[in-house]
Amino acid sequence: MSGVLVVESGPASPEEAAAYHDWYDNTHIPEILTLDGFVSARRLAAGDGDTFLVIYEIDGDVEVAKATLAAANAAGTMSPPKGLQLKPPPRVRYYSQLDNAG
Repeated sequence: MSGVLVVESGPASPEEAAAYHDWYDNTHIPEILTLDGFVSARRLAAGDGDTFLVIYEIDGDVEVAKATLAAANAAGTMSPPKGLQLKPPPRVRYYSQLDNAG
């Protein structure tokens, strides 16, 4: 593993929670895992039950994986979100593994 993509998000409302979880588990994660560089994903729930974290493991160049995902989104090949809270928007961060040699 050379890095991760971490996304913190939540459902738009309690009524949309089922659609949000279904979209993440059955559509979004499987689509991302078809992209070069993305090798695994796991979802975690915060104690409040309203906030969720997805950690996507990246194998290879993190910037290339980031560009690949951006290109897929721009091309419209990624399914639109369902039930996702957009205000505030999901928090998205890429992290690269540190070189411990220094």
